[in-house]
Amino acid sequence: MKYMVRKTSLLWVALLLAAIMAPQAYAKDAGMPNLAPKEVVIKRGMTEEAAKCIECHAKKTPGIIESWKLGKMGHASISCYDCHVVEKTSPMASQCEGVRGTQIFISPMVSSKTCSRCHPEEVDQFLKSAHADLSRKAVYDVTKAGGKLVALQLHHEGGEFMGIKRGSATNRAARVSGCMMCHGSEVELGPDNKPINATWPAGVGTLYPDGTVGTCTVCHTRHRFSIAEARKPEACASCHLGPDHPNIEIYLESKHGQIFLTQGDEWEWDSAPDAWQPGDYTAPTCATCHMSGIGELTTSHNPNERLKWDLMHAKSVVRSGERGDGVKGEEQMKKVCANCHGKSHTQAQRETLDTSVDLYNEYWDRAVVMKKELADKGLLKKDAWRDGFQELMYYLWHHTGRRARMGAAMNAPDYAHWHGFFQVFQVFKDMQDIHEWRLKNNKIEELSTVMSTGPT
Repeated sequence: MKYMVRKTSLLWVALLLAAIMAPQAYAKDAGMPNLAPKEVVIKRGMTEEAAKCIECHAKKTPGIIESWKLGKMGHASISCYDCHVVEKTSPMASQCEGVRGTQIFISPMVSSKTCSRCHPEEVDQFLKSAHADLSRKAVYDVTKAGGKLVALQLHHEGGEFMGIKRGSATNRAARVSGCMMCHGSEVELGPDNKPINATWPAGVGTLYPDGTVGTCTVCHTRHRFSIAEARKPEACASCHLGPDHPNIEIYLESKHGQIFLTQGDEWEWDSAPDAWQPGDYTAPTCATCHMSGIGELTTSHNPNERLKWDLMHAKSVVRSGERGDGVKGEEQMKKVCANCHGKSHTQAQRETLDTSVDLYNEYWDRAVVMKKELADKGLLKKDAWRDGFQELMYYLWHHTGRRARMGAAMNAPDYAHWHGFFQVFQVFKDMQDIHEWRLKNNKIEELSTVMSTGPT
């Protein structure tokens, strides 16, 4: 019996070697050097310095170490040392008590540049996306002190208009607790090269003192850095939600979201990149449509690549320039849909989005005409937030208009209708009444008739 087992085992080894070597021999004979045998070397273990970091943090911050141990970084022996050690000359270089007095310098801040050492293609794609510079600019505004967004966050929300000093901690609270957490910050450092003024941690488009941009851990949360987490809609939900862009609510209302909620616990979330395909899941998540490899499309960390319309701004236009190529994006998204839907189904959905954009743009264009007529006659207040017409115009775009367009894009009828176009026409009619009253009476009403904080 022992002889038979040994003989059978040897037979299986021979067959396995033949299976491995045959394609390599064929590739070599066929003149295909890229498929020729490659040497693969896997080295385990850590340096003494790396081990010390782990031992220290296992005592002081055990939650971090436990997360790291469960992730693929831990499995590959990529440690704290590999990501947090910086050159002594780095503007972010500092020393924790564990390395104080040595020639080891670390930074608690890790930007996408560090990630690019192992993931260069992913970071390159990310830096071209709206999640990088464009995200941060939405908070900091390219015109800085004179920018409209800076005025909104500091003068209005921060209470400067009622005497709170600009730049004080209290004045910056609304920006720090809200806007920066999603969009990102511009990190400020103290004399010890540690972040100050609550400018870190912050969101996806953070600008670091060494000039690098981007926080990958917004989607792949430290210190496990899970690919499965980033594929689930909850990863997107921490930023893409609320009255102005309720993407997670829209998704969960859609048929895709319904299937996720009822079947998602049974899905395979941990497949390799570009191998996560229909079958692992029975309906798409945000990542499936906008980023993941599916069918003939490869994984991308630039969601702009599969988008046609800009649905965020006051008027929707086909994307171009730094916001992507909308013509190409339309075709890319159709390729996503083709993995589960026929052409007629896909075309109907795309036409619904196009006509919804057209309808919203008609409302917006007419609102712009009314505003110009009022401005030409001096019938607008300088402070838009004390002016009922201008306040309603903001909600027409930023809240109801966005919901109508995004609801149509992602098949959420309640958001396209009741939270969307139903409120669009109501807001627009109120704007018409204010516009007509001011023109007729040649003055601005003394008190705003708008019930802040507007439609939700």
